[in-house]
Amino acid sequence: MPKYLIDVNLPYYFGLWNSEEYVHQIDIDAAMKDKEIWDYAKEHELTIITKDSDFSNRIMFKEPPPKVIHIRFGNMSMKEFHKTVKEAWVGVIEMNKDYKLVNVYKDKIEGIK
Repeated sequence: MPKYLIDVNLPYYFGLWNSEEYVHQIDIDAAMKDKEIWDYAKEHELTIITKDSDFSNRIMFKEPPPKVIHIRFGNMSMKEFHKTVKEAWVGVIEMNKDYKLVNVYKDKIEGIK
């Protein structure tokens, strides 16, 4: 059963996110609007993983579900992106249990209740 919804703006071919716990928006409907993604994640109790600030802005005024993991790095190579996410991911998942928003920066992870 999936726990996380990967937004279309994140890499599809990333081994970390290719398991039964993750569903990619592109596999549901690549043309979904933000509201549709939000509603789908809420209905299925999924955490949205995204680079889109619209979701982290929305969760500040809502209560979960869904929760949001906001990847907030600037532009970087795909190799550096994969390395940075892999190094932080265990901490991100742990924080996701207790926080409605987890911001993932290149050098830190921040949780917001």
